[in-house]
Amino acid sequence: MNQNVCPHCSSELSWKNDQYYCDFCQQSVLKKAVCPDCQSTMEKLQACGSASYFCHSCNELKSKSRVQICFEMMD
Repeated sequence: MNQNVCPHCSSELSWKNDQYYCDFCQQSVLKKAVCPDCQSTMEKLQACGSASYFCHSCNELKSKSRVQICFEMMD
């Protein structure tokens, strides 16, 4: 099951030109990681095949299992 769905129409997103894209809405979509504690946008740190998430507001790493992933339409 694909978890990358459009926030507007719920159709499956495709990957075009290094970004997510909804073919139905004809719009680019931004994938964001949100801190489970303060709701701030987090930075994804990727190294050696593993991914971690850092919250600049909390100033700490967060567990991948706690991070909330959301999609937003780009302007």
